[in-house]
This record gives sequence, C-alpha cells and structure tokens, in this order.
Amino acid sequence: MAQYTIKELEHLSGIKAHTIRMWEQRYNILSPKRTATNIRYYDDADLKALLNISVLNERGYKISKIARMDHAQILQKVQQICEVPTEGGHHISALVAAMVDMDEDKFDKTLSTTALQMGFMDAMHRVIYPFLHKIGILWQTGNISPAHEHFVSNLVRQKIIVALDGQVVRRQEGAPTYLLYLPEGELHELALLYMHYILRANNQHVIYLGQNLPFEDLELTYEQFKADFICTVLTSVPERDQLQPYLDQLAARFSQSIIYVYGYQLQLVELSYPANVIKLASMRDFSALFA
Repeated sequence: MAQYTIKELEHLSGIKAHTIRMWEQRYNILSPKRTATNIRYYDDADLKALLNISVLNERGYKISKIARMDHAQILQKVQQICEVPTEGGHHISALVAAMVDMDEDKFDKTLSTTALQMGFMDAMHRVIYPFLHKIGILWQTGNISPAHEHFVSNLVRQKIIVALDGQVVRRQEGAPTYLLYLPEGELHELALLYMHYILRANNQHVIYLGQNLPFEDLELTYEQFKADFICTVLTSVPERDQLQPYLDQLAARFSQSIIYVYGYQLQLVELSYPANVIKLASMRDFSALFA
C-alpha cells in the first residue's frame, strides 16, 4: 500500500496542507498513521477520502456538512456530481457504461462515433481526457478495478495508433525535430502517443522512441539527430525521490534542447524546473503550442 506525506496529499488534492491538518483536528476526516520512527503518513484510503471531499468542497459543500456525512453518503454525492452533463457528456457516459461492462464493441463504437462527429483532436480534449478524469473519480469511489483501467487504456491506445496511421506526413521545410520517449521502466504510453499525433498533425519532424528507453539510448539518438525538443511523460517512474535528479540530468545532458515533461509523477512532489525544462499541465497546453 502506498504511503503519502501531507505535502503529497496537498499536491494530489489541491487542498493546502494547513487546511488538511485543520480539518483533521476539527472534523477528524482522516486517520494518519505513524511509522516505526513516529513519522506521520497517509494511505490510499486517506487519499481517496480526501479526493472525494475535495470534489464536494469544490462544488460548494461546506466541510462542516461533509464531515457529518458517512462514507456511503459522500460516495453517492460524488457520483451524482459526475453524472452532471458536461460538454460531450453523453459520449462520456456511454464510455463509462461500456467500461463497467467491459463491452469492447460498445466502447469502440462510441469512440469512433465521437471522433467522427468532433474530429480526433477535439474528441481527445472534450471527451477522452474528461473520461479518463472520470475514471479517476470512479477509482476514488471504489467503483472500478485496475482491470477496468487496463481495458480502457488498451482500447484508447489502439484508437490513437489508428489515428496516427491515418495521418499523411507532410513535414515542413526547416521544421524542428522532436524526440519523444518514455524513461526506462515507464510503460504508460497514451499521452506520449497523443503528443506524437499532435506533432504530426502540425507537420513537425518526430523521432518516436516509445516505451522503456535506457538513458544511454536516448543519448545516442540525440547525438545523431540533435533534436530541438525532447518530450517525455513520467507516470510511474522515476521514483519520487529521483524526480529532481532526473530532471536535472536531462537539463544538463541536453542543454541545447527544450524539454517538455508531463505526467502524474510531477504532481506528487515540489520540483525545481531547470530553465530548459517545461512542465505541461495538460495536453491542451501542448496542442496550444501550435495554435
């Protein structure tokens, strides 16, 4: 089971550490544990509870009211909020239903219909990413398993690959070179594939190295092509205590390039970004570079 510090809870939930402590003391909403050396920590159950509280609090529920709810009531309210229609809401609902039933045909048909109606890039921004966010909410409320997430990831991955295959490559004369890769041990490829799609849609030159790339191989490729930009996604690696050294290593080794970094790991800790390393908050930020 994962262990989180209060600062990590702050980054993941958006709720300030001093507010979390105040809520703990006043409303007893979390149950921090202590290590053998008496250091406070929080577990997955605490994280889920705080994320759900954050959802309600952002929608105007006062913490005093939330604290009077039992666990089942909080889950019910969060699920009701998720059911409120949004842009592309009916497509998202259809995807959720297909995911819960693991109905591949229905999921594929919904994705295809959405892409045809909106265009692939709009579908990614207005439906797929909000849907993936909703999956996070469903995980918080204990309504899906890791198997559901794998089911979804594989099908979305297939769609992005099909969209890439359908692109006509028209590289602009003098276009900069983008080198895309995932670090050694990193296998979560969806965001990197979508970056690839965005770049090709904007006629950029892309060298796609994919998953699980040793740093030495990144260096060798860089020496050959001298990429102007390097893009990577940090979802599960490096470990939290290695994130800052890794960013510093990238910045120093590829000092002549701009490095775009994105991913879940970057939300977990406070980091100092070197001058040539840019954190992307969302895929919209990346696509906006070419607007």
